[in-house]
Amino acid sequence: MLLPHGYEGQGPDHSSGRPERFLQLAAENNMTVAMCSTPANYFHLLRRQGLSPVRRPLIAFTPKSLLRLKAAVSDLDDFTTGTFRSVIGDTLDPAGVRRVLLCSGKIYYDLAAERERTGRTDIAIVRVEQLYPLPAADIRAELDRYPDAELVWVQEEPANQGGWPFIALSLPEHLDGRVLARASRKASASPAVGSMSVHEAQQHEIVATAFG
Repeated sequence: MLLPHGYEGQGPDHSSGRPERFLQLAAENNMTVAMCSTPANYFHLLRRQGLSPVRRPLIAFTPKSLLRLKAAVSDLDDFTTGTFRSVIGDTLDPAGVRRVLLCSGKIYYDLAAERERTGRTDIAIVRVEQLYPLPAADIRAELDRYPDAELVWVQEEPANQGGWPFIALSLPEHLDGRVLARASRKASASPAVGSMSVHEAQQHEIVATAFG
């Protein structure tokens, strides 16, 4: 099931594919829930699904804006080699990192653009491409590279929606007591606002909070 999902200022009906509802139903390996950030990883996700001997539903969320975002590209070699990556780490020198931002989907590009704009080298960005089954071991392996860094889950969705309710419930037990903070829109009854200016202000606030 391919569901459009991305906060692009187009209002409630065009923002959320309701990942929190599928994650609430996810248990006992009954489905796969993913939100890829690169074309190649999406390709490998579909390829894995088609070739897997285990038959279970795949719920894939993707925003429309990545179809035309120049930063969201993959080399040809990325398609012809490799496999699906449930977690995509950063290439920064771990020695200088004081904060790790975990995210899923489109907001990665907002965070990466802000980091480039500000020249920050103390913030790593880790992409969780598969939300369920939670790739806890892969996340843990990546976070172990930054043992003293603060951890922040960043999402575009309101706090009561998106991946956070599931991540907040499932991930902390794998963090050995490390605190996982959150940067998101405040809890809301609606998936998104109907004003582009308010949407942009909220988006800027999320990124600013994530960068501390």
